[in-house]
Amino acid sequence: MQMLKVGIIRESKFPPDARVPLTPLQIQHLQEKFPDLDIAIQPSLGRCFADYEYEEAGVVLKEDMHDRDILFGVKEVPYDLLIPDKTYLFFSHTIKKQPHNKKLLQTLMAKNIRMIDYECLKDEHGIRVIAFGRWAGIIGAHNALWTLGMRLGETHLRRARDCRDYHELKFQYKGLTVPTVKIIVTGTGRVGKGAVEFLHEIGIREVDKQAFMQDTFQEAVFCVLDSEDLYVRSDDGTYVREDFHQHPEGYRSVFKPYSAHCDVLINCIFWNPAAPRLFEKPDMDDPSWKINVIADVSCDVNGGIPATIRSTTINEPVFGYDVRTDSEIAPYIPESIDIMAIDNLPNELPRSASEEFGNLLTEHVWDELLSETSRMIHEATICKNGDLNAPFEYLRDYAS
Repeated sequence: MQMLKVGIIRESKFPPDARVPLTPLQIQHLQEKFPDLDIAIQPSLGRCFADYEYEEAGVVLKEDMHDRDILFGVKEVPYDLLIPDKTYLFFSHTIKKQPHNKKLLQTLMAKNIRMIDYECLKDEHGIRVIAFGRWAGIIGAHNALWTLGMRLGETHLRRARDCRDYHELKFQYKGLTVPTVKIIVTGTGRVGKGAVEFLHEIGIREVDKQAFMQDTFQEAVFCVLDSEDLYVRSDDGTYVREDFHQHPEGYRSVFKPYSAHCDVLINCIFWNPAAPRLFEKPDMDDPSWKINVIADVSCDVNGGIPATIRSTTINEPVFGYDVRTDSEIAPYIPESIDIMAIDNLPNELPRSASEEFGNLLTEHVWDELLSETSRMIHEATICKNGDLNAPFEYLRDYAS
């Protein structure tokens, strides 16, 4: 096998991301397993793993990446830093024709770059093999409780960003009593499962939707609602999963009754713009509305949660929403619905998130990447040889 030169690039998008695609130990193990593999990493002051940790693992620090064959990052790479004629792996956020990244795709093609998008790496059943979604759910659930604490004047919980890892995040709940609230988690994908995992870990009891609606509890409880609990056909009130995914415009939301029994909403459900919103703005002004904390982990601005009028940041995680004026106000006050809508949640626990991401990358993708004929890599390659790859021909008008 010819020597394969791989580079781990510095994250250069602003605001900077502290996550890494591979940890020092993961690179060490890869280089031990593949003697013809040469991995170097660009120096960076902003990573969750310091440069010295990579050096101690025997990884070479190297500023110039022009001699590398394959370059790994996490977030989008600025146009002027893209090196022509290379293979890149990162989250490009172009496959849904995101307007802000149109120029990025055009530049990738103009520079003859082979672009492999992590988001498109799927197994034979069409299931994504690599993602940060679990961590978005975990941190989103914690932030929901942190926001509730701020609203109640109980400020003893620390942010995830101030914890070294997941163990330290969970440890602060030891001996802590969560206020008696009812919590709803929407969605059962990776993100939703991450939120549920965390709520179980800290001892909050899960109940079914009937008990959630009918019973009174002397402890915090949560309930999980999936699409079949939230939407029905507009014409006959039924729900068929395949039909919903193919024709979401034919459905209406039935979430409103839950809003009269819920204090905290953790939204982890994928929203299709053709589908109805989970609720509408007038619903929030109904006297029966009880929700005063919304952790919108999915973070679709002006999407499924109409109160998410903007995304928030790790430094400023919450804003208040005033139903009467449909505008932003100060959070944690009686007249506000507090909205947590951070769009890069895994970056609050970058070490833990990076370790899991790297494990998935080495387990499911690495051998595929070394193969000359990989279905997985082909179907995740957005462009190559200066043109769109066949599975992404639908981006032609976007890329032109």
